[in-house]
Amino acid sequence: MRHEIKYQPSYALALIDLDPGESIQAEAGAMVSMSSTIEMETSTRGGLLSGLKRSVLGGESFFINTFRAPQPGQVTVAPALPGDIVALELAGETLLVQSGSFLAATEGVDVDTKWGGAKSFFSSEGLFLLRCTGQGTIWLSSYGAIHPIDLGVGEPYVVDTGHMVAFDDSVGYDVGRSGGWKSTLFSGEGLVVHLTGPGRFYMQTRSEDSLLNWLIPKLPKQSGNN
Repeated sequence: MRHEIKYQPSYALALIDLDPGESIQAEAGAMVSMSSTIEMETSTRGGLLSGLKRSVLGGESFFINTFRAPQPGQVTVAPALPGDIVALELAGETLLVQSGSFLAATEGVDVDTKWGGAKSFFSSEGLFLLRCTGQGTIWLSSYGAIHPIDLGVGEPYVVDTGHMVAFDDSVGYDVGRSGGWKSTLFSGEGLVVHLTGPGRFYMQTRSEDSLLNWLIPKLPKQSGNN
């Protein structure tokens, strides 16, 4: 298998070349194009309950598409919004991925949900993170560019909830206020993720929530007569 990411960071497209017998799994709707030699199968990966768990609790699509190559072929995938893609190699490590950032992975990567509990109860991104582990390649997407940061042992860092993409399982995290209640409500920053190293995390340079907060007030109001 060979892969390349083009048109970064604003309009990234992942080109994945499959050899005979190889396959990838991808979020429903992530596929942009594929060779005529590629076979696609849509399923609730792991069964009905697993699919419901990912959809209802993880914020991901109920369905997973599997692309198989009986003969050599190519699959291209991209995120829904303008943004970046990063390909990460897993060799038994565990990566926690924020809802909506999972794009695709090789068959050796297991994608499951992880209960966030009170840590993420107030997070606008949802109650659940996707827990990705195993052997293989995983492609993550973002709105905006992806910026990695490495944290040392015990090193703290604060990130807005809407800018999280993924982080190593070794990184501690907690969701809380950006300051006092006044700052949380009126500063425009809202809730943040308090991270503690060691490990690497990935953040996106733009926020979907910020886009909606800017866009919605500018939409034309519907007349009461219509």
